Amino acid sequence: MNILQINSSARIVGSHSSNLANQLSARLLEQHASANLAVRDLAVTPQPTLDESALQALFTPADQRTPEQAARVALDDALIAEVQAANVLVIGVPMYNFGISSQLKNWIDAISRAQVTFRYTANGPEGLLTGKKVYVVLTRGGLYRNTPNDTQMPYLKTFFAFLGMTDVEFIYAEGLAMGAESEQRAISDAQAQIEAALA
Repeated sequence: MNILQINSSARIVGSHSSNLANQLSARLLEQHASANLAVRDLAVTPQPTLDESALQALFTPADQRTPEQAARVALDDALIAEVQAANVLVIGVPMYNFGISSQLKNWIDAISRAQVTFRYTANGPEGLLTGKKVYVVLTRGGLYRNTPNDTQMPYLKTFFAFLGMTDVEFIYAEGLAMGAESEQRAISDAQAQIEAALA
């Protein structure tokens, strides 16, 4: 088993989402002694945004790219290869201003490539990253689960399904900014959800 953990917090230290993702990955390693774990921390190695120069590089045939364009495409290639090699993804996702972090959005843009991770057919889009299990750890300062203000879960569920990953489990830690007692309760509840998800 190959486990890929994505930490998408802007914080390198002290991130609830990264800490809980670490705990989930650790429990997976306990259950699967021969598993391999790769961790991609997007705060430590941020992926550049999808801008005009990146688009030009991606749409230039490989044998015609400049060295700079080849280097830019190679950054996305590395992230795609990590996902392709993974059997399980563990993704720590904090809520920033009702959405995902820019770090995670850049990762999403990097791994979404036509004819590689998805393709369009006569019957509509087809995801090419199938047969993977995805755990998403969502951390929020307030309480948003099952409300119209939770834009993260529907977006991520749609995105992963588009790429062929339909076995997605969401774990929630909410109320983290509502006082020390609420914070501890949120962490404990998320830890219980992790145990239940891996039971």
